[in-house]
Amino acid sequence: MILYNVTINIDQSVHDQWLHWMQSKHISDVLATGKFTSARMVKVLVEEEGSTTYSIQYTAENKEKLESYYREDAPRLRQEGLALFADKMLSFRTELQVISEHFPKSALQ
Repeated sequence: MILYNVTINIDQSVHDQWLHWMQSKHISDVLATGKFTSARMVKVLVEEEGSTTYSIQYTAENKEKLESYYREDAPRLRQEGLALFADKMLSFRTELQVISEHFPKSALQ
């Protein structure tokens, strides 16, 4: 399993508009590509003046699905965000491979 993590720092001046767009459109559009099985949006808990940072974690079954997303879908989907938020949004991407997952024993019963 591969996690495709997109960390985004968004300026307060467009925060509410960006958050609405992410939750109502963009994440759904990325999932609609069929390359990911799920997505999770989390807020990075760090004090920042004038901006907020989020991490969106998309789960792909394998590296091939992620590579397919890069080739077939990413340019178009990234362009939309750039067109809407330009220099008010700074992002970077990280690929993570899940080695194992662990849960408390009580969660398994």
